[in-house]
Amino acid sequence: MSQSHPRISKAVIPAAGLGTRFLPATKATPKEMLPVVDKPAIQYVVEEAVSAGLDDVLMVTGRNKRPLEDHFDRNYELESALQKKGDAGRLAKVQESSDLATMHYVRQGDPKGLGHAVLCAAPHVGDEPFAVLLGDDLIDPRDPLLQRMIDVQHEYGGSVIALMEVAPEQIHLYGSAAVETTTDADVVKISGLVEKPAVEDAPSHYAVIGRYVLDPAVFGILRRTEPGRGGEIQLTDALQQLAADEKIGGPVHGVVFKGRRYDTGDRGDYLRAIVRLACEREDLGPDFRTWLQRYVTEEMQQR
Repeated sequence: MSQSHPRISKAVIPAAGLGTRFLPATKATPKEMLPVVDKPAIQYVVEEAVSAGLDDVLMVTGRNKRPLEDHFDRNYELESALQKKGDAGRLAKVQESSDLATMHYVRQGDPKGLGHAVLCAAPHVGDEPFAVLLGDDLIDPRDPLLQRMIDVQHEYGGSVIALMEVAPEQIHLYGSAAVETTTDADVVKISGLVEKPAVEDAPSHYAVIGRYVLDPAVFGILRRTEPGRGGEIQLTDALQQLAADEKIGGPVHGVVFKGRRYDTGDRGDYLRAIVRLACEREDLGPDFRTWLQRYVTEEMQQR
């Protein structure tokens, strides 16, 4: 019989990556600040955390990431200029990001991997369960994945990982989970994890995507975790230890996500995300869809 566990209140967003796949655009601009239509990608992630009730947000940053802090801070000069112009619409958009959440920042320092970035959050998180949201993964707000994960953690305790079924030839791009079914159709129990396995070594086609709800016991494991794949401290390796021994920090479950997800860390998916989100905007969609349809038709005729 399941029991109720304390609700979480804090979200951690690792944002210290160099964004090398988007060079030269990210030479001086953090990849998290690249616009998806008219908002930086990172704002969508913070909005997702807030929508799930997590308005205490710690961002783990690195060098050259000051624009992230500036974006979620007040810009009095710009706000004053918009007020004088009577531009209430743009003023509201500017103020929206600074009013979203209580933001905190910590620098990772050495780029030692995702596991190390999560460990940097330990002093802020303390002994509470917490959420981790990776900035490259945008989850459509109409598909509330994080809220579902929080509900599962509230019921079962331990940790909860977001999973997505992928084609076998793609599993080497992700962490892969060994799973067992539960009484909930979208929930599985995780018995093992492998970081970016070869196709023949993958325990399943369930891939780990960038949302986690973690028991604070993960910090103790991360402190003892040696660098793994790529010479980095892998969060997957720590989660494997949690899954192997429930006595450490409770069970590890997975929520199988079948909704809309946009990978803005990949150039092709980044472009597709912009197109899909623009098409669905009430203010942009009608004209943009008409143009896109005409463009695609003309391109097909020329080929």
